[in-house]
Amino acid sequence: MADPLAGRQIVLGVTGGIAAYKAVEVLRRLTERGAQVQVVMTEAAEKFITPNTFRSLSSRPVLGDLWAEPERWEIQHVSLGEWAQLVIVAPATANSLAKLAHGLGDNLLTTLVLATKAPVLIAPAMNDNMLSHPATQANLAQLKKYGYHFVASGYGRLASGKVGAGRLAETETIIAEAEKLLSPQDFAGKKVVITAGPTRETIDPVRFITNPSSGKMGYALAACARRRGAQVTLISGPTSLPAPVGVELLPVTSAAEMYDAALQQAPGAQIFIGAAAVGDFTPAKASDKKLKKSGELSLRLTQTQDIITAVSGLKRKRPKLVVGFAAENHDLLANGKKKLVDKGLDLVVANDISQPEVGFASDYNTATLLFPGGKSRALTRQSKIDLADEIFDTIKPLLKNR
Repeated sequence: MADPLAGRQIVLGVTGGIAAYKAVEVLRRLTERGAQVQVVMTEAAEKFITPNTFRSLSSRPVLGDLWAEPERWEIQHVSLGEWAQLVIVAPATANSLAKLAHGLGDNLLTTLVLATKAPVLIAPAMNDNMLSHPATQANLAQLKKYGYHFVASGYGRLASGKVGAGRLAETETIIAEAEKLLSPQDFAGKKVVITAGPTRETIDPVRFITNPSSGKMGYALAACARRRGAQVTLISGPTSLPAPVGVELLPVTSAAEMYDAALQQAPGAQIFIGAAAVGDFTPAKASDKKLKKSGELSLRLTQTQDIITAVSGLKRKRPKLVVGFAAENHDLLANGKKKLVDKGLDLVVANDISQPEVGFASDYNTATLLFPGGKSRALTRQSKIDLADEIFDTIKPLLKNR
């Protein structure tokens, strides 16, 4: 599946609040992803930031005058509303929310919102007292009844110097909601549980056994599932990655903690994906004091509990699909097929970690999908984000047949 933002026609409405400068970053992120963005500014917005900034980043003239003579004959607010596949209003002031809630079209932005059939995503930003005012809350409720979509305001330091609610949502959150609105909701209502990242097995208070997994594949799968409508729980070992927007993150450290979390979350899920690089061995007994150098050190290791086998073998409320990953540096297909059969899985994603610039810690991966019955499909080298979509495209018909 292609990037949901690539080639999409998006109107970015900017209204007159101090957070208008943050809309520049929203525009930059959209255009970097290949979206065609038409910026529409209110007169008040131009008091905070000039149109030139948006013009430079969008490579389009910035619009704002409802009565301006168009380059060709058309009713501008109507044609813009028809052109748009998504309208984002960020920031949306209390004044603009009031206008939209009451159907008041007194500028180009409010009239095009009234005229469009595209989804409208609103990101409010204002003083905390203005946000909590009953009139603003009533307007927000009315707009939700109309079917508008919202990115909730954040909590933090405001322009007034106070700390409270009303900050414009983070750019990543706005972009994630835009992606969701432009993506098929083909996993809506489905519960998906995913494991990601490495585990750490403690040797002593300052040392542990681990592996090079960055968690990028599991996090990409979680973001993809959420974008396509699923309710996602991500059980993650230690990583440096931010939690995907809208995903329930359950941080764990050891294989035993991941096992317990997986067995708690998996029952009743429609899909379980074991993308974590779980440590196969753990010290039989961890030292409660830092071990000192004294010649050779011997560690007695015991096997950790096998998470994917336990989930696949659930007698009650087993997920409809259990998907495993096989990271191998030799005999990829043979080892992957053995894992598929021995662990009773519905799909295995086998990836060769011996290849340069793919696999652990990389943004790219190459994989072969292995199915029960002996069928397989080799996939080309691609980003882990694109691979996540391809995996869910593969899962979709399998889930339908269960």
